Amino acid sequence: MASRAISMAGFLLLTGNSMASIHRSRGDVAAVSFVVASYAGLLVLFYCLRWFEAAPPDSAAKGRARVGVWLATTLLTAMFSWRVAALMPGLMAAAVLLMAVGTVVGGFYALFILPPTGD
Repeated sequence: MASRAISMAGFLLLTGNSMASIHRSRGDVAAVSFVVASYAGLLVLFYCLRWFEAAPPDSAAKGRARVGVWLATTLLTAMFSWRVAALMPGLMAAAVLLMAVGTVVGGFYALFILPPTGD
């Protein structure tokens, strides 16, 4: 029960923060689009994580949820790293993008290559 309340509080905080960001970004279509896409990506990630946790071990549903989790985290990693890299000078931007690629590849390895432990 407490876990559900914490999840709901986090969701409300995310929603409020997103609404405030959209309000501050009025007139900047790119910024509003980024906030909306980030919010949607996080909602998809939370949905896929819940789906993953609820699926029976070694089921097809768990495998599909795992793909959804990886795709959502890949999308969010790409979006945020691209946004941060745009603010950095050349070599730092390259380092940010390289770390993002490492994160995506590491996530793929952890979710699909490593043998499952206690799913």
